[in-house]
Amino acid sequence: MDFANHLIVGVFQVLEPYNLAFLIGGFLIGTFFGSVPGLTSVLAVALLLPMTYSIDVVPALIMCASIFMAGMYSGSITAVTINIPGAPSSMMTALDGNKLMRKGHGANALGHAALGSMIGGTIGALLLIALMPMAAELTLLIRTTGKFALVMFALIVIVLVQREDVPKAVLTTVLGMMIATIGIDVMQPVPRFHYGTGTLVEGIDMMPVIIGVFALAELMVQMRTGGDGPSGEEMRRAARSMKRRDLVPKLAEVRQIGLWGYLKASLTGYGIGLLPGVGGSMAAFVAYADAKRSERPDDILGEGSRRGVAVSEAANNGMCGGAFVPMLMFGIPGDPTTAIVLGVLVINGIQPGAKLVETQADMIAPMFISLLFSAMFLIPLTLYLLGPLFIRIVSIPRGILYAGIAVMALMGSYVATISVFQMALAAIFGLFAYFLRRQGYPVVSLLLGFILGPDLELYLRRSLSLSDGDPTIFLTNMDSLFFIILSGIFIYLMGILPWLKKKKSLAQT
Repeated sequence: MDFANHLIVGVFQVLEPYNLAFLIGGFLIGTFFGSVPGLTSVLAVALLLPMTYSIDVVPALIMCASIFMAGMYSGSITAVTINIPGAPSSMMTALDGNKLMRKGHGANALGHAALGSMIGGTIGALLLIALMPMAAELTLLIRTTGKFALVMFALIVIVLVQREDVPKAVLTTVLGMMIATIGIDVMQPVPRFHYGTGTLVEGIDMMPVIIGVFALAELMVQMRTGGDGPSGEEMRRAARSMKRRDLVPKLAEVRQIGLWGYLKASLTGYGIGLLPGVGGSMAAFVAYADAKRSERPDDILGEGSRRGVAVSEAANNGMCGGAFVPMLMFGIPGDPTTAIVLGVLVINGIQPGAKLVETQADMIAPMFISLLFSAMFLIPLTLYLLGPLFIRIVSIPRGILYAGIAVMALMGSYVATISVFQMALAAIFGLFAYFLRRQGYPVVSLLLGFILGPDLELYLRRSLSLSDGDPTIFLTNMDSLFFIILSGIFIYLMGILPWLKKKKSLAQT
């Protein structure tokens, strides 16, 4: 059965009542977590991870995809209404959306955010479905040396996107790679860095790292800040002022943004999603910066522009489809959420790679359809049904909310590993990540270094064993040479060039 037939079967699988319940439930969970500031889709999928041990892989992946799309979209809800982005990817949305809210057009801004999210998410999912077989064919051309260079390129991009915190990103990435070396050697059945402790021989499980770094550390940060922001009564007053008919964008406003505006932002988001570790924040920023170059005197971005809301949301939701490609083909997550989805795949015995489309398409096809259905149908449906109630979610007492999530996270790490030691590690990693974040260290780099570190070591050692230790093998093979050159280009464009511009501007002043 070819991939197209698997997609058709996947549609019917998703529409089965059992799987459809996971799709809708995942979307509602993702909407809740994405709309509450500090609770992102990353946290939602991290808490879902232990559940995958007790349910089938297909509904688990369907739920992951719907949470991903919902979490990316719903961050715009509080970005518009209270100027607190529910997710980092909605920071650009807040610039114009909240100004529209203050002008009395909050419902209209939410409608444009939903329309942009629907268009961007749909285009990203369709491109994922259409281009996945081609991506699988291209993957077959990349050999061991190329895979090492690709993983190295991914780590370089992960570090460079931190911009002002590149040294700190390097340190946390290396720390993640070091933690991953604990346990059995990647090529030989020899324990490493266990320090005579039997519990460390089996290594550090991915579950406590994910739950500690994302769930527990985030809760500690939120508890320390005290949940700053408007009161629940202010939010309820804002919600009561919204009417459902106001949520539907006017046709004249959609025409002003233009089909090309939506399409270009969606394609930008999808393309950026293909880059490892970049995520929705960068997609929204690039699309917003591009739209700002063509702004008009009557439509200035940053002053309450509906176009600014639309392109930001189209880009960050378009990123969702692109982020699945490097994760499925190379095991390189496109963003933090897909890093955890990768854990779901690995836990269920699904290994990323070129053969995935041929051997396990029956499992990933429903996930693609779930991503598409979430964008096409659930975003507009959820907005219309729940629009006026959205911001009341954040009026839940923070103490009750955070305490419940902390207990769920720790219990989830124990259920996943059946190990008190691994559960304790989750708490230790949470505390460690919390102190890292307080000092401005990017913890996403820590997780991605932990995930990609073993692959980097494996492909490096295999390549050098093929060449009898000659490192020039990476320059004589075209696949590895391509990614080395690409890494050099990114280092220049994202590292050296901004530094030169900054140095020049300082010299002029």
